[in-house]
Amino acid sequence: MPVTPANRPRGNKPHSSKQSTSKLPRTPAAFVALIESYIWNVVLSMWNPKVAKRWSRLLLVLEVCLCATIIKRVNYTEIDWQAYMQEVEGFLNGTLDYSKLEGGTGPLVYPAGFVYIFSGLYYLTDHGKDVVSAQAIFAGIYIAMLALVFRLYIKTRHIAPYVLVIMSLTSFRIHSLFVLRLFNDCVAMLLFYGSANLFVGNRWLTGCLLFSSAVSVKMSVLLFAPGLLFLLLQQGYRTTVLGLAICAGWQVLLATPFLIVNPIAYLERSFDLGRVFLYEWTVNWRFVSEKFFLDRSFHVALFGLHLVLLVALCWRCWLPLRRAVRTTDAVGVNAKLMVLFTSNFVGIACSRSMHYQFYVWYFHTLHFLLWTMPMRFVTRALLLG
Repeated sequence: MPVTPANRPRGNKPHSSKQSTSKLPRTPAAFVALIESYIWNVVLSMWNPKVAKRWSRLLLVLEVCLCATIIKRVNYTEIDWQAYMQEVEGFLNGTLDYSKLEGGTGPLVYPAGFVYIFSGLYYLTDHGKDVVSAQAIFAGIYIAMLALVFRLYIKTRHIAPYVLVIMSLTSFRIHSLFVLRLFNDCVAMLLFYGSANLFVGNRWLTGCLLFSSAVSVKMSVLLFAPGLLFLLLQQGYRTTVLGLAICAGWQVLLATPFLIVNPIAYLERSFDLGRVFLYEWTVNWRFVSEKFFLDRSFHVALFGLHLVLLVALCWRCWLPLRRAVRTTDAVGVNAKLMVLFTSNFVGIACSRSMHYQFYVWYFHTLHFLLWTMPMRFVTRALLLG
């Protein structure tokens, strides 16, 4: 039957061109009001954790552009890159005795994972001579690490997008460490945040493998180890034993070529817990005298304080979370990150020496800790500054 005005369904009224354009602004004032409304909605969305994923994508794109600009316009500063290349060059030439591997800044003091990864970078950058290519690679490392950090924050479901914006806007030194200094700390933290993403999803064994890989690049990642041990224990003894076996076994496997030749030299160089740092490079203990800084009693006191704080942290903060860390929901994610990040933070506070590049060890954890604690925005901003 043909459709006529009389029998046409009421819900299917034809749309006239006049109706379709009725929502468009007809005056300059209306257009300005529309733009203001749009901007205001965007600003308000920065306080909505539900849209954090969209903001993270935008920030990652902006970070790519920023890194490219930094590489093009800011001069590279040589600190350790050439020394890294000299250290792995000895390995590539066939030297497996750690006591004989050294660079311009001194002996090789990093575990085997560092040697393998930077050997790859040695070839990718024309034996370390193509610094621009190295900067581009480290820019990629930074973007990948930042994406992993954003993923953790999004999974908490309580971190608003403006926190991610602050993280990007206040990370000038982080950009410098990655694309202008090329420190190995950057590679280690990329691997750690990869493992943290696996831990929050209860993928403990794969996470332990990646965590051990991070430790094999730089021993500083062990500051997260007390928190990781607590998390593993809450998953049961089987998971704990397997996780620890993977961590230890992977270290042994990576180090096998060096352990066969000179095991003592490898252990002393790679995991030297008694290493004495130079006073001229310290940042956190600059206010004390050099004599006090180098005093062995001072080191022992810091180690003792570290142990006391870890016990107190476990008793007051971690144990109440022992049920939550078994889940993979937002509550579980927040609990696991709280344990890992506070474990690292206590270690940082009791560190015998902090250098500028060590900033990357904890910078991206501060925002979670500050915005999880009950405090005002001004207080958080002041502490972050």
